Amino acid sequence: MDGGNPLIPFIIVMVIIFFFMIRPQMKKEKERQKMLAGLKKNDYVVTTGGIYGTITNIKNNIIELKVDEQTKLQIAKSAIIQVVDKEKLEKTEITELTK
Repeated sequence: MDGGNPLIPFIIVMVIIFFFMIRPQMKKEKERQKMLAGLKKNDYVVTTGGIYGTITNIKNNIIELKVDEQTKLQIAKSAIIQVVDKEKLEKTEITELTK
């Protein structure tokens, strides 16, 4: 009697891991790369450190970020985590304060 191929359950587990863990992560990273490639001057962004600011200049992989009237930071392009709609953000903050 043959007990079957012991590799079949291992292969099934690997396929499941690929479709439920690796593939969604690859898709998310692809979207992030698309977002980074689409960054432009005057975009309002958030960094991985939680700093909000407006892009004033993009040179290679370095972004100049205006945090307030007197403060500009140079950060790595990869440190940008999200482009934010500034008006929507301000409305959300006002709504939260009035609760």
